[in-house]
Amino acid sequence: MAAVETSPHSNTVTSAPSTDASSALPGLGRTLVMAGKLDQKIAETLFAKSQANRTSFIAELTGSGAVSAADLAHTMSVAFAAPLIDLSAVDPLRLPKGLLDSKISQTFRVVALAKRQNRLVVATADPADSQAVEKIKFATQLNIDWVIAEYDKLLKLVSVSTASATESIDSIVGDDFEFDDLPTAEAADAASATSEVDDAPVVKFLHKMLVDAFSMRASDLHFEPYEHNYRVRFRIDGELREVASPPVAIKDKLASRIKVISKMDISEKRVPQDGKMKLKIDPDRVIDFRVSTLPTMFGEKIVIRILDPSSAKLGIDALGYEPVEKERLLSAINRPYGMILVTGPTGSGKTVSLYTCLNLLNNPGVNIATAEDPCEITLPGVNQVSVNDKAGLTFAAALKSFLRQDPDIIMVGEIRDIDTADIAIKAAQTGHLVLSTLHTNDAPTTLTRMRNMGIAPFNIASSVILITAQRLARRLCPNCKKPVEIPAKALLEAGFQPEELDGSWKPYQPVGCSACNNGYKGRVGIYQVMPITEEIQRIILRDGSALEIAEQAKREGVRSLREAGLYKVKLGLTSVAEVLAVSNQ
Repeated sequence: MAAVETSPHSNTVTSAPSTDASSALPGLGRTLVMAGKLDQKIAETLFAKSQANRTSFIAELTGSGAVSAADLAHTMSVAFAAPLIDLSAVDPLRLPKGLLDSKISQTFRVVALAKRQNRLVVATADPADSQAVEKIKFATQLNIDWVIAEYDKLLKLVSVSTASATESIDSIVGDDFEFDDLPTAEAADAASATSEVDDAPVVKFLHKMLVDAFSMRASDLHFEPYEHNYRVRFRIDGELREVASPPVAIKDKLASRIKVISKMDISEKRVPQDGKMKLKIDPDRVIDFRVSTLPTMFGEKIVIRILDPSSAKLGIDALGYEPVEKERLLSAINRPYGMILVTGPTGSGKTVSLYTCLNLLNNPGVNIATAEDPCEITLPGVNQVSVNDKAGLTFAAALKSFLRQDPDIIMVGEIRDIDTADIAIKAAQTGHLVLSTLHTNDAPTTLTRMRNMGIAPFNIASSVILITAQRLARRLCPNCKKPVEIPAKALLEAGFQPEELDGSWKPYQPVGCSACNNGYKGRVGIYQVMPITEEIQRIILRDGSALEIAEQAKREGVRSLREAGLYKVKLGLTSVAEVLAVSNQ
């Protein structure tokens, strides 16, 4: 096989000359032989030894002393016209995160150093490894620019930058963390069970994953067991990314540990369970987590959601409402009675929006009660109830009780059935402000969804005062985003009006830098805020369709989700591709 040669300034791939005598050797060996740095027989012996021992050829070369790491790096740099880098001067903590999967880094002993537009700068000791080139290209969809590093220094950097359960999990974190709310009586009753999970490497691995997720601004952690592997993924800015691949043998102990500190039944593995836990990082800082387990074919999948209490106190301006939308929402929540609905898929920020409204309304002169499954954010001054279907404390039961507690404002986590909807509507019709959520695609379809649930049109028209549909789009990194030329036809197809293409603004595209995740950093809200006007009430009363409601809302100046997203594109906050991905035309 001919050696693959790549230039840092070109995407062309050329073949280094080879001879029949050295054709059995890998590209690295042939390059060294032809450069006069290694005897061919020694190279063949070391290659045969690496195959027999199932080790890498480069490890045998440097380990045997046949070629020094420094000499090898210099030879590869000259042969492949790639720059040399001294990795001892590279700070592992400042390396960009998420550019390259840790498994690829460990397998091929490479480290991603930077991303420049559609090119990825990667440090390697073996640029002749064509398999590594293809694997990295396929995984990242980027072209590769090699820089050459000394093998021993590269190994150290790979080890530090990809530290996970795959390598020495018992030393990845210290002991300066502790969990709050550990069970007492439950732990005593299940002493034998809990003893199984007091495994130091497992505890430390879990600590590291939770702290890393929080520091990387992840919203969820996924622990997923499969037949032959186990993986951990973080959802960052709405996208799942694999961050660790611990040994599959860890799955039962890790699941048991999580269930113990979340106050779940450690012996029950056949049905889903829900729980909650806290992680104390220092005496003044505690993070809340919501935990959900799900039995799968090869073990329990566990999803942990990070609950950030500070998100409810950001204020309505931080959520991304435009001035007109903000005015409509504030006008609705300051009315004495009626129902306000927030709609959108799971993970679209509905809970944060509701709590932001509650925070604005929360003062000593009002009585606020909430029913949630479960309570995600603690808000002082608000009476919060976690529903418990097994114990009979359903949303409907909680609402009935609220009405006997002299409430002013009621928040229902989700309207799931006709019983909950009926009680919530009656509360809205009898002098209470009711806030809740529904899972629908946009604001107009929310009204027809309620009709399909069995709610009479006159009840909908007389109770609902405003509906907000929302999505979260990834926000472009302000440090590296750059203008992009998009044909006018494509912009028109995306939903822009011809008069908007006047040249007064330019769309931006993600680039990627060490401060962001593939060109995006954080998320921005996209909102469709639809007040229920008299004309829309008439359409509801005659049992009109969602299309009729949408047309009337448009006449009244209500943006669709797509139009609201495209406005964020004009402001340079997100990309056209991102808006197309999260909204419907």
